[in-house]
Amino acid sequence: MRLAVLNIVGLSESLLGPHLPELAAFAAQHGQQAYNPAFPAVTCTAQSSLTTGTSPARHGIVANGWYDRESAEVRFWKQSNHLVRGEKLWDKLRRAVPGFTCAKLFWWYNMHATADFSITPRPLYPADGRKVFDIHTQPMLLRDHLKHDLGDFPFRAFWGPAAGIASSAWIAASAKWIEDHHSPTLSLVYLPHLDYPLQKDGPRAPNIPDELAKIDRVAGDLIRYYESRGVRVLVLSEYGISPVTHPVHLNRLFRANGWLLLKNELGRETLDCGGSRAFAIADHQVAHVYVNDLSIRDEVHAMLKKTPGVDEVRVPQATWGPGIATERAGDFIAIAAPDAWFTYYFWDNDALAPDYARTIDIHRKPGYDPCELFIDPALRFPKLTIAKFLIRNKFGLRGLLEIIPLDATLVKGSHGRDRVPANERPVLLGTRFPVASPEDVHHAILDAVLAC
Repeated sequence: MRLAVLNIVGLSESLLGPHLPELAAFAAQHGQQAYNPAFPAVTCTAQSSLTTGTSPARHGIVANGWYDRESAEVRFWKQSNHLVRGEKLWDKLRRAVPGFTCAKLFWWYNMHATADFSITPRPLYPADGRKVFDIHTQPMLLRDHLKHDLGDFPFRAFWGPAAGIASSAWIAASAKWIEDHHSPTLSLVYLPHLDYPLQKDGPRAPNIPDELAKIDRVAGDLIRYYESRGVRVLVLSEYGISPVTHPVHLNRLFRANGWLLLKNELGRETLDCGGSRAFAIADHQVAHVYVNDLSIRDEVHAMLKKTPGVDEVRVPQATWGPGIATERAGDFIAIAAPDAWFTYYFWDNDALAPDYARTIDIHRKPGYDPCELFIDPALRFPKLTIAKFLIRNKFGLRGLLEIIPLDATLVKGSHGRDRVPANERPVLLGTRFPVASPEDVHHAILDAVLAC
């Protein structure tokens, strides 16, 4: 049986209702379940568990990014599928189903995967320092055909202050394009829209019903399209979003203890992870804490345990056992309280913040930064600031688009905890195959394709 899996990020039982009429009707007709999120409950870990049917202990994806001890570098939002250990969903099905093909559309770790068709966001980085928005596809020429028929992918709507429904709508259109031209056996479609307002404004904000209606229209249209072509549909999410009220700045606490090594670069501070005695790599409500100086290991653990906003401290060895996950993870994993989240901030004076802090830069920052969803409210004329930057950029003049605020209290929603209220757990719609974990969802997808 041909199958399409729609990954509607941030969807939880608490949101299913009158503001999602299409999805609620689909769930009522075909089945609705919530399941326990992956740990940590973040995109890269959750998707890796869904595609391999294993936990981080085996696939090795312990966060959206981590510190590479060999290169002494933080590596966030990398895209190679080779980072994910284990046999993937599409490879299992290819062995079992004659003529099987898979389209992997904007799910992460998409580059150099063995899926037959893939599309993923991938800017171009010319040697002159520019950043040119683009996509990467497999087969490579698919990129040109898609852009010819659908126009450029609206990258600014995929992440940043302008993030919104346009990116999910384009991805849905690309899914239809792939189905029209190639009719894959399995389509994995990523629809990220809800992730933006739920993190930015919180799940209880007054604008959320309107945002729910937007993704409901896109998803409902895509479900009807697939069903008209005899394709079964499953809808899932990776995690739910919890309301949060305050950030926790672990690296600033480590700095106060003298554990960070900071470098002055052209009048701004940067963090030297390899030279620091201990530091944290923040990822939503989870932070991997790396201890380079083992003489302070117990002291670091004790400080974490007593820090307000830290709910729990886990040890990777006890969580995952020996292997790739423990090798990649921090020496400790801090878990935020239900209403808190972790920043990567390490500076005490905003005037000394690194040059990337006020920009959209998901790869250079040593941690995840949801403040990239905001325009700094202190800017009097933000549109003018952006226009000046674009004009300078057009004429080849380099500069920084410094529009991102450094006020972490603006963020009202987060995720990452695996112990959440029942109505904040991720969901699986479209099957009554029993699921309790991402690994079970993996088997539900296999079951749906193999059903006769």
